[in-house]
Amino acid sequence: MAKEDIFDRIEKKTNVNKDTIISLARRLQDGDFKNEDNLRSIINEISIITGKEVSKEKEDKIVEMVINDKVPSDIDKYV
Repeated sequence: MAKEDIFDRIEKKTNVNKDTIISLARRLQDGDFKNEDNLRSIINEISIITGKEVSKEKEDKIVEMVINDKVPSDIDKYV
């Protein structure tokens, strides 16, 4: 399966284009997750991309968990 096929499938399923996915992946790869402003910016971007609103309370909780290294290893169970 070619890379383009994967991106095409993701785009059809999520309505998120390849460039947006790549841009977000780069931000996540290069991101400073101890920088609160950067972290909030990434959370906001993911919220916009997915069309899912993140409340201020939930955003605060995510930021606190990430900055304090308290993200559970089984985080996929919570999503």
